[in-house]
Amino acid sequence: MKKLKQIIQDVKARVAQSNPDEMNDLLWPLICYPPKMPLRLQQEQLLADAEKFSVVVPDPYFTQQQLNINAFKWGNGKNKVLITHGWGSKAADFDGLITALLTNTDLQIVALDAPACGSSDGELSNLLLFVNATKAVIAASGKPDIAIGHSFGAMTNVKALSELNVTPTLLISIAPFILLQENFIKNMTAAGVSPMAQQNFLEDFKARYGICPSYYNMSDLYIFDTDLDHWLAYDEQDMMLPDVYLQDFLKEHPSIKTKNYSGAGHERIIKSAALTNDVAEQVRVALADK
Repeated sequence: MKKLKQIIQDVKARVAQSNPDEMNDLLWPLICYPPKMPLRLQQEQLLADAEKFSVVVPDPYFTQQQLNINAFKWGNGKNKVLITHGWGSKAADFDGLITALLTNTDLQIVALDAPACGSSDGELSNLLLFVNATKAVIAASGKPDIAIGHSFGAMTNVKALSELNVTPTLLISIAPFILLQENFIKNMTAAGVSPMAQQNFLEDFKARYGICPSYYNMSDLYIFDTDLDHWLAYDEQDMMLPDVYLQDFLKEHPSIKTKNYSGAGHERIIKSAALTNDVAEQVRVALADK
């Protein structure tokens, strides 16, 4: 978190003295640096108990190098569960949920540290790197029967599974990202970046990637049939992702089942005992009906 705070301070200092055309060099780290938090003792133990493997993905966006992406397996069950974390998070942040799911001996659980997150290579990241890393982990470990994603990881799962033409038995989305560009704008506005400098950054994004960040809209990315068993957990008080975005998405996809964990918080929701119990039950029922 210390580095992210320094990035924000540098942006705020530059805002007061720079031409908007000169801001992009600082805005890329502001948008693309995922903060890292150290492992807690129980998380270290969880990873020590895992079977570790790694995949390699190219990074044409920041380092122009190959990145080693670390992933983890627990259990030997016939049904695979993929867990994809959110921005600035890591596989071990699902320690409570993974521990709960491991009581089901029919499961094998796979989780990864996305590029620039946890123990994996990289310092800057983006959705494309998250998606490519997730696809590589699926290729190495097998197609998931159940896919669980939190926040940025929920959007990652939707994009990665769609590109692989994989439809899981159960998709679980926890506090999912809905509109990526709006999140960029929110972060830049919070740092005091002018509308002109923001627009310059969005145009630079399009120039680099050949696509506008507005393309990453969950409503457009979501191409699953209505018969997909999709369960979505959210907090209508989520301060990170405005509930209005989620409700608009749900109106377009009424087949998605939802549960509101009011007051759980965007980051803390994955630590909720109530959510952990509900996810375990959703998994049990989905596999019983398989």
